[in-house]
Amino acid sequence: MDYQLLFSRFAALPAHAPWSRQRQLHECLRSAIRNGTLSAGARLPATRTLAQELGVSRNTVLYAYDQLSTEGFVQPGQRGTVVAGLAARVAPPAAPGHSPLRASLSRRAQSVPTRDAPETPAAFAPGVPALKEFPVTLWRRLLDRAWRSLRTEQLNYAPHHGEPALREAIANHLRVARGARLEASQVFITDGTQGSLALCAQAFADAGDKVWIESPGYQGALAAFKAAQLKPVGMVVDDEGMAPTAADWQRHPPKLIYVTPSHQYPTGSVLSLPRRLDLIAHARAAQALIIEDDYDSEFRHDGPPLSCMQGLEADAPVLYLGTFSKTMFPALRLGFVVVPAVWVAPLSAMLSRTAPRGRAADQLALAEFMQSGQFSLHLRRMRRLYRQRRDALVAALEQQLGDVAAVHGGSAGIHLALRLRDPHADDAAMSQQLRALGIVAPALSTQAVGQRVQPWRGFLLGYAQVQVEQMPALVATLAGVVKRARA
Repeated sequence: MDYQLLFSRFAALPAHAPWSRQRQLHECLRSAIRNGTLSAGARLPATRTLAQELGVSRNTVLYAYDQLSTEGFVQPGQRGTVVAGLAARVAPPAAPGHSPLRASLSRRAQSVPTRDAPETPAAFAPGVPALKEFPVTLWRRLLDRAWRSLRTEQLNYAPHHGEPALREAIANHLRVARGARLEASQVFITDGTQGSLALCAQAFADAGDKVWIESPGYQGALAAFKAAQLKPVGMVVDDEGMAPTAADWQRHPPKLIYVTPSHQYPTGSVLSLPRRLDLIAHARAAQALIIEDDYDSEFRHDGPPLSCMQGLEADAPVLYLGTFSKTMFPALRLGFVVVPAVWVAPLSAMLSRTAPRGRAADQLALAEFMQSGQFSLHLRRMRRLYRQRRDALVAALEQQLGDVAAVHGGSAGIHLALRLRDPHADDAAMSQQLRALGIVAPALSTQAVGQRVQPWRGFLLGYAQVQVEQMPALVATLAGVVKRARA
């Protein structure tokens, strides 16, 4: 294969010109694998050979190969780096009578959304970032500048899809940080994850439609779907994420599929690449939409960041959800939904009638925070801090509870799962005891969706707001409750 020609054509495209050489080579090889130019089993050139052929540094090639290996596109071995055998890229045939995807909104699109209660700001409460580390002084300056720049007409309702500057800033960030494929017009600003979920449930499904949700899974999503009178169907989660079977597609065809692929909530599993591709293919065939909740993917502690599902294929049937409650602070109450291009016009028309927006100053301040580079700087600082706190928590758990429990999902995010080895342990009762002691550790069994599978037993532990030196004592309290329950 002429890799020099392949790479030069890819890098010459205007959309790829601003990218680094590392990013260009990685995306070029990934595209070639996805479109079949590089078939399963094909052996890539040695890093030094390819670097000489392309006129780039060997480190550039090493980065591209390492990232492809992390994402599951290639497999390194004694024979060299070989293209992995991926899930079939061709969608199963659609049922007779099914027409192509149509952008028709649901009859419940004007329903009032529901919201979850705020998280409890206590030790191990999930979803709470390190609020004391947020640059409040800088944020106040940005807010003051935004308010002073507002025109009189901006004191009225804001654009229903959000401030253009913020939509552009989010689109730019997602292209670089998450490998998303989008234009700013596809970004719709919401009041947070619950607002995004309610919007998706009401705009893209009708009462009685089935929605798949991971089990154990995010109870806030379950509440939003039930409020929209959808029929949730729990899908078992293992170490590779959601695992629907062929029988599930036949017996419980979904309209929506809710997943947290980068860091499953609450187990922390990562949805494998073959399963991601298979889910996208089957969703296309079933005329279903995938809701990808990327709630804390900015914090990956082991290995490079993983690309989002939305960017794996052009025009993927994916509604991509993001929030600033973890990266910034919950009280900001800003999130967003990225919709496929075909949905932009009808969704915009619906929101213009039903969802007047406000808070222009907050959105403009956030846009400047992102465009100035301060957002990326803040994320780097928080990644270092959260990695330290994760390490301290894992060390304490392994030392004090390693014989009765195992840690899951610590490679990313700001929480992990502690799974008890006893499948009959009463984790709900222990969670109540811990709450009385000042520790919020939700029971994993209470996160189950439906009764189709044996629930996980253990605890959901958020560590972002817990200082390193506090970990041993807090884990000792947790261990005491667990061991007394076993006695």
